[in-house]
Amino acid sequence: MIDDQSDQCLALSEFFNQFGENGAEMTYSLETCAGKFNTSGRLGTGYAIQSLDGEHTLRLPTILECNDIPQNKNEIPSPDILHHYDHLCDLVDSIPPIALGHPTTINNACNIELLIGRDLVESHFILEHRIGKPYAQKLPLGWVIIGNVCLDKTHAPSKVNVNKTAILPNGRPTILEPCENAFAVKSDHFFNRSSHDEKPGLSIEDRKFIDIMDSGFTMSDEGKWTAPLPFRYPRPTLDNNRSLAMKRALSFDKNLQFNETKAAHVVEFMTKIFERGHAEIAPEVPPNKEIRYLPLFGVYHPKKPENVRVFFDSSAKFHGTSLNDVLLTGPDLCNSLLGILLRFRKEKVGVTVDVEQMFHNFKVNTDHRDYLRFLWHENNDLSKPLVDHRMTVHTFGNGPSPAVATYGMRKSVQNADPDVQEFICRNFYVDDGLISCASPEEAISLVKRSQRTLKENGDLRLHKVVSNCRDVLDAFSQDDLAKNLKELDFGNETLPVQRSLGLLWDTEGDFFTFKTAVDDKPFTRRGVLSVINSIYDPIGFVAPIVITGRLMMRELMSLTKNTDWDEPLPPLLRDLWNKWVNSLRDLEHVHIDRQYLGTS
Repeated sequence: MIDDQSDQCLALSEFFNQFGENGAEMTYSLETCAGKFNTSGRLGTGYAIQSLDGEHTLRLPTILECNDIPQNKNEIPSPDILHHYDHLCDLVDSIPPIALGHPTTINNACNIELLIGRDLVESHFILEHRIGKPYAQKLPLGWVIIGNVCLDKTHAPSKVNVNKTAILPNGRPTILEPCENAFAVKSDHFFNRSSHDEKPGLSIEDRKFIDIMDSGFTMSDEGKWTAPLPFRYPRPTLDNNRSLAMKRALSFDKNLQFNETKAAHVVEFMTKIFERGHAEIAPEVPPNKEIRYLPLFGVYHPKKPENVRVFFDSSAKFHGTSLNDVLLTGPDLCNSLLGILLRFRKEKVGVTVDVEQMFHNFKVNTDHRDYLRFLWHENNDLSKPLVDHRMTVHTFGNGPSPAVATYGMRKSVQNADPDVQEFICRNFYVDDGLISCASPEEAISLVKRSQRTLKENGDLRLHKVVSNCRDVLDAFSQDDLAKNLKELDFGNETLPVQRSLGLLWDTEGDFFTFKTAVDDKPFTRRGVLSVINSIYDPIGFVAPIVITGRLMMRELMSLTKNTDWDEPLPPLLRDLWNKWVNSLRDLEHVHIDRQYLGTS
């Protein structure tokens, strides 16, 4: 491709790879109609290009590696096209037969790998021309046809490209910035709705995310899914934030020094990260390479005080930008929570499962791992110095991770049995799956086939099986059962209460129950709000009680406008509050059958 608007000769990575070019690499700024951003690429020197007739050979200047060369081949003319223009028909033999039959049927094997810019001045010399519509120019490298080559626009392209040029008007101090968006007019509807819900169709960014996943999701040699980080385009360059990460790491260390229990839990968590290959020692990188460090912090689950989860802070800003700022979060692929719970109440046998290490099942492309660097102690020993590590998997804290994981899990079952696809694609909320079946045999078959499919297509493990049916539990090994079921004697002991998507499910009696946290809450604005928000009721079983509490909260707020959040509320309001709190305690005696209709 010859482009007199480009001031630099560019070539795709394929060009450099074909010639085994491993020259120096440099960072440069690429400015297009879509915006300006920094990137990097190899330098190629010593190349020459020759016209097809062999008359002219031009020595190319330094070539930059760039994978953003336009690949639109819709209007490359074919020799057949020239027969339709009297002033061009004698040039038929001068146009190579790259197109087949019509410009819209380009042989896709012919890629545009080299863009010749105006830094090769000789390539733009006009040696001869033909006046007309379209008109032709003979350049040293061959003839070019300028104008519309679609016959009567019979095969006109369905996409309209809009470019905007920045100008500086005389007498004005401001510069009009290039348009930051790439516009495309498409024939499909903007607000498609699916057959199962009323969600709007995918946004432009969501479509871009799906395109990145469709092209970049691959299976590694070890049977793991590998996915790229879905970067926005264009985007700002990320500055090296190691100094910020070091400050945060030292602060985290200080916190662990004063909490030995938390320190032990964090070391245990990081041990699993390293043993599973989810993190590695980070290699040295060139000084000008774009990298990002993610500060660490530990969070305890309120229901699991013995387990800490270490998060990688992808939202930590440095010079005004965080990693999450330059990543596409992807579409909301989560199923309706209410829909999952309603389907869970349909049949006699209920089963819940969990995907082990959901996010960490998906590897990150090797060339993107330096955006997931972090500082941690050498050999996971808190007494040793902090050294550079990097994650090899998609992490908690990354905005796109939920969408990447859900996309990958659904991709794993795209060729599975229809009922397995239905289970995985419609009855999972992130990593929690809930299903109800008509018989134990159906439930066992469905879960086991789902386990096998996920294991064989991505090495995902389905475990923590829970059921109200002992026959179902007996069909699975102890390793596959939930933690509080592993040592249980199903023949003699009562099945425990399980928490499923926030609901308490008594698997022995097969009913939902409630547990409220009202003890030791101060009678303050903050305490009242905490008690009301502690009632988790996604289906709406106890809506009359919850609504009453919220109305009371509104009244309390209006009567205590000048009261601080932690200041005790007036005693005259306590009787009303205590009466409602006592009604909450009665909720623990409420049992609601999981199945809609009983069976005889």
